[in-house]
Amino acid sequence: MSRRILIVVGHPDPSPDRLCRSLAQAYAEGAEQAQHSVRRIDIAAIDFPMLRTMQEFEHGAVPDSLKHAAEAIVWAEHIVFVFPLWLGTMPALLKAFLEQVMRPGTAFAYPDKGGGFARTLLRGRSARVVATMGMPSVLYRLWFFSHGIAGMRRSILHFVGIRPVRETLFGMVAGASDRTRARWIRQMRKLGERGL
Repeated sequence: MSRRILIVVGHPDPSPDRLCRSLAQAYAEGAEQAQHSVRRIDIAAIDFPMLRTMQEFEHGAVPDSLKHAAEAIVWAEHIVFVFPLWLGTMPALLKAFLEQVMRPGTAFAYPDKGGGFARTLLRGRSARVVATMGMPSVLYRLWFFSHGIAGMRRSILHFVGIRPVRETLFGMVAGASDRTRARWIRQMRKLGERGL
């Protein structure tokens, strides 16, 4: 069954040589080959401001440079986030992006008259978080409890109704051999084919 898939590359470095871009490209190729509809967002190529006040978050408009991104999130049935782990979590630019596009009115709605819980607006969508890191991925899972990704999953994606959220972690990337990288690319292509 064909799905509408959005791929968000969250590496702040615009260099085409970044592993994250190769992983995202492999996923996109697999998805397109399997006849899924694919859109892509590379946050390093977008100039947008950071939010600085609660007033701005709750009542401000999504910046013009990110309106297409907010529309793509609403359009998507499955969202794939690909980013490097920096200080145990997503890079600041990806967090700033999510703060801009996961706003009231797009991703969730505050309860009427200030009581009760927020209403999710992105229910029925799924996501995959793909993170590269310098440490062994098993160490990040077992020793650090994947704390940065767990925070993204629970506090952002689940909060707006996106579930399930699956994870793919690639560790020790700096010293990875060409053979290992090729295996990772194949893995991402297969995930794209399946729309997972």
